[in-house]
Amino acid sequence: MNEETAEQIGRAFVLTIADLARKNPHDLKLGLGRDMRLSAPSMGAAYRDGMISEGAHVIDAGQVSTEMLYYLVGSRGLDGGLMCTASHNPKAYTGVKLVREGALPLSGDAGIGDIRGLVEAGMGVSPGGGSHEKIDLWDEFHAEAIKFIDPDKVKPMKIVVDGGNGMAGPMVGPILKKLNMDLIELYFEPNGEFPDHEPNPLLEENRQLIIKAVKDESADLGIAWDGDSDRCFFIDGDGRFCDGDFICALLARAALEAEPGGLILYDPRSSRAVPDVVAAAGGRTDLSRVGHAFFKAMMRKEGAVFGGEVSGHYYFRDFYCADSGTIPALTILQLLSVEGKSLSQMMEEFHSKYFISGEINSEVADPQAKMDEIEAMHPDAEITHLDGVSVDYEDWHFNVRPSNTEPLLRLNLESLVSREDMEQKRDEILAVIRG
Repeated sequence: MNEETAEQIGRAFVLTIADLARKNPHDLKLGLGRDMRLSAPSMGAAYRDGMISEGAHVIDAGQVSTEMLYYLVGSRGLDGGLMCTASHNPKAYTGVKLVREGALPLSGDAGIGDIRGLVEAGMGVSPGGGSHEKIDLWDEFHAEAIKFIDPDKVKPMKIVVDGGNGMAGPMVGPILKKLNMDLIELYFEPNGEFPDHEPNPLLEENRQLIIKAVKDESADLGIAWDGDSDRCFFIDGDGRFCDGDFICALLARAALEAEPGGLILYDPRSSRAVPDVVAAAGGRTDLSRVGHAFFKAMMRKEGAVFGGEVSGHYYFRDFYCADSGTIPALTILQLLSVEGKSLSQMMEEFHSKYFISGEINSEVADPQAKMDEIEAMHPDAEITHLDGVSVDYEDWHFNVRPSNTEPLLRLNLESLVSREDMEQKRDEILAVIRG
């Protein structure tokens, strides 16, 4: 992608949103944001010019996090929005996230294919007639985000915060300081050069610095964000990475305290810790396919109060069903304060009972054939096909699903017996996948 492509995508985005909204392009109001990528100023300007050239009015929030673009679209009732970002990817990458009214994402199933078709067919002469305005969203966003907790309940803590030179510093830093947190800041300034590490905390090599700092500083916990800061990840006081399944369970518990009996969504890769915690808290659960487009649509349809994925995407009904990297951080801090426990203690509840493999990727020539083979090997299990193949037994289960973009199979397996049992079963399934 380059600026020429970006302008074409901006134009096609307007036409696609106009079709979805059944409006004239000249009646559309669209949000625009960009992250700290080196190419973001020029790419963002090209997206803006494309949208204006098709007649839309563009509200440009400048350099923001992705969830702030969602907030802009949702809070102002805009027809859609465009975020110029490459999320957690390395320095050279560029990209775009696209949403329609209500911050509901366009996807390969709805919208993105239409944009691709328009661009490939050639856009022709643009009608012009659009306009734009610039706004500063920062103070408003900070004021709204802190409403998701009771600041008086949050006790001061010593926290290592790693922004990965992404958008987390300006997004959540001022809120944490207002809560009187003692912050040890790592790479908290936006910098598209990413001089220290890539902004993807899911990769173990990108967590080593925050883990070391948590231990060296005897911090209560660490929090790391990805590049566009719509995901956050936690390190407990012992320097141990907190799996997304277990954080999802804690966030679900907090959501049910606020709304007893509510519906929680989780994904097929998740630990049984999530439905177990929800059931114990008197809530209800349902499964969603992996991916934010599916989660957000299902949350709206079913009225779910919260949804979570093992990848660190956490969705909140009261935040336009969008994912946030701010609200989970604030919620966990309040939960720790109210329960009077450390994050290490809260994680032990899960580590002592749920033994998970984490996601393991294997390159295979024919993913569907491998999934068929694996399914045939487990005739006595409960088999479901919501996303890939899920195989469930009473005391262990696993999910195998293909990547949407690569010739990979992704395995997530859990045993409720022991870590040794999990490792044995994990290796048996991997032998089939890689055999």
